[in-house]
Amino acid sequence: MRLALIDWLIVAGTLALAFMPALLYASRAGRDTTEFFASGRSAPWWLIGISMVATTFAADTPNLVTDLVRQHGISGNWVWWAFLLSGMATVMFYARMWRRSGVLTDLEFYELRYSGRGARLVRAFRAIYLGLVFNVVLMAIVNLAAVKIASILLGWEMQRTLLWCALLSGGFAMISGLWGVLLVDLVQFGIAMAGAVTAAWFALQQPQVNGLQNLFERLPPQTLNFLPDTADPANFLAVLILPLAVNWWAVWYPGSEPGGGSYIAQRMLAARSERDAMAGTLLFNVAHYALRTWPWIIVALASLLVFPTLGDLAQRFPGVPVNLIGHDIAYPAMLTLLPAGWLGLVVAGLLAAYISTIVTHLNWGSSYLVHDLYRRFVVTDADEAHYVRVSRLATAGSMLLAAFLTPYIDTASAGFTLLLSIGAGTGPIYLLRWYWWRVNATAEIVAMLASFATAVIFLILGAQGMRVDATTSMLAAVAVTTVAWLLAVALGPATDQKTLENFYRVVRPAGPGWRTVRAASTLEPSPDSLPRAMLGWVFGILLVYAAMFGIGAAVAGRPALAGLWGLLFVASSATLAYILKSSERESL
Repeated sequence: MRLALIDWLIVAGTLALAFMPALLYASRAGRDTTEFFASGRSAPWWLIGISMVATTFAADTPNLVTDLVRQHGISGNWVWWAFLLSGMATVMFYARMWRRSGVLTDLEFYELRYSGRGARLVRAFRAIYLGLVFNVVLMAIVNLAAVKIASILLGWEMQRTLLWCALLSGGFAMISGLWGVLLVDLVQFGIAMAGAVTAAWFALQQPQVNGLQNLFERLPPQTLNFLPDTADPANFLAVLILPLAVNWWAVWYPGSEPGGGSYIAQRMLAARSERDAMAGTLLFNVAHYALRTWPWIIVALASLLVFPTLGDLAQRFPGVPVNLIGHDIAYPAMLTLLPAGWLGLVVAGLLAAYISTIVTHLNWGSSYLVHDLYRRFVVTDADEAHYVRVSRLATAGSMLLAAFLTPYIDTASAGFTLLLSIGAGTGPIYLLRWYWWRVNATAEIVAMLASFATAVIFLILGAQGMRVDATTSMLAAVAVTTVAWLLAVALGPATDQKTLENFYRVVRPAGPGWRTVRAASTLEPSPDSLPRAMLGWVFGILLVYAAMFGIGAAVAGRPALAGLWGLLFVASSATLAYILKSSERESL
């Protein structure tokens, strides 16, 4: 498959739009690290919200959704739909506190929350663990999607694709800083959504599909159900129960972290106010789940009629290496059926999604490596220009490492599962550290080591032929990690009283978990209300799911059900608006 001239012109135009913010904000980004990593803390809510969703709108995401739908049906998406519970908790419980903290990165938080050598150690450890190891793995997964797309659409080999990815994304991230990232996210989100909708439209026009109604009539009911079939208990447990009961609070995953974190925290810290931090994160969750889901699902469902099996995909694309043949390539395979011009728009959308995600991870990861490691522990007294230069070098190095790792990952779902397993069991600590004074730095280190070690053990067992199913391994990892960090809380050294008092004074967390600290000082109770936040959390979840399933019911030609979901959406929206206004008045 080769793109026509008109397609290349559209792609080139997209690149030009992408690099304009980088050029415009290059000088501003070079002023200091606050501008480079936090946009001067002046970003409005709508910009940070769109930036969040654009970042999660990665080139690998439609591939992942296609992989899930082809193997498990629509209901397979619950493995990531369930993370809405975590995302809405960030909106209602944590966004305000993140913005109040005033830190530059979420790792700087550790020396605000904890004391002594433990605080310094956990900050340095997570800077390396997240900024280098975890971030590089995640970028490699995104690179893998780009490799598969380029292999099918352009006939490019892996090395060529990775070279261009490194040059484009690495160059952009090195120049622009966070302001450039935020603005390009705004542009790229529009392009990516247009591309996704276009891909869905042409997927429905294929003769094997013949329209939306025929698509839903020809596919088996179990493929179209929003909930997994209870007749398969193992699948029901893995796809629905485990994500809703465990994963959302127990697993640390970028973009859906319990308590917020990574680039979500980065965006909240860049917000111009607490209100902007909350509103931006709410916008992200609505767009992330309700707006993006169905165009990808439609393409995935259509691919089941056009390319029913992996054999059909392999036969249609004989030039694609065997190790890259998986259900996830069905998405780019469907794009080959688009006419010239329209194909360019969709490829531009995928390129936009790729660049948006990668540059965010490059900026976020380098913020850890430079601000939280190099500046804090290696060179502590250089000028701002020096740290900006080092930031750009760290950006380039991270991109090269991700390119090197890419060939060792096979499919989007495999990468997703790997990331979930690495963070399994750590989530509760990130939720509780804000609300319980007894959580200590030792517990955070122990949790990370335990989850990583458990994931490695299961990987080794699988490589030796003793494969453990995903449900069992996840529950085991959560159990081991939770026991480990609880022991560390009980046996490890407590944070000193002065640090705890200062943290409470800055962040003002609500609830009984800080009663002991307040009793030993003259600190006033928090202005926030946990019961009100809990109500907001519930109605926020209802709002997003109602929007998502209402759109799905309308797409499936079920107007009565769509209407019921619509009524729930309106009621939830009104209730949530009232709760947020009341909460804002209460906190003044």
